[in-house]
Amino acid sequence: MDERIVVGVDGSESSRGALRWAARQAKLTGASLEVVIAWEVPPVYHWSSSSPSGLRVGAESILQEAVTDVLGDDPDVNVIPAVVEGHPVPVLLNAANGASLLVLGSRGHSTFSGILLGSVSGHCVIHATCPVTVVREGVQQDGGDPILR
Repeated sequence: MDERIVVGVDGSESSRGALRWAARQAKLTGASLEVVIAWEVPPVYHWSSSSPSGLRVGAESILQEAVTDVLGDDPDVNVIPAVVEGHPVPVLLNAANGASLLVLGSRGHSTFSGILLGSVSGHCVIHATCPVTVVREGVQQDGGDPILR
């Protein structure tokens, strides 16, 4: 069975750190790296000037920018990008089914910048069917000090 590491990205520095850590782990283990971003139409969509297709394109752009910035144009791991419509928690939990590892940043684009663990990573740590690594902000390329479950 092929090893697969799933990493969630949202464009935040924390998720870029998680992507960096997950890529290093994938290289060490020979696993493929599934990079997942979730997007959804906000409940107040009818007041918005954006279209659902624009939201998807924006998510695709964020994912591609994160992969290119963190891994470069020619990553030394097999990268599988996934842009999925839905709330991040169920999207990530579904992607993690059958994976060898789920990697997340400790917090994304939250207004509560002082919290240690964001709501998405917190839910995923509790409900994932595979091991979860939560990478704290500021973790270096050498592996640093992730929070493990």
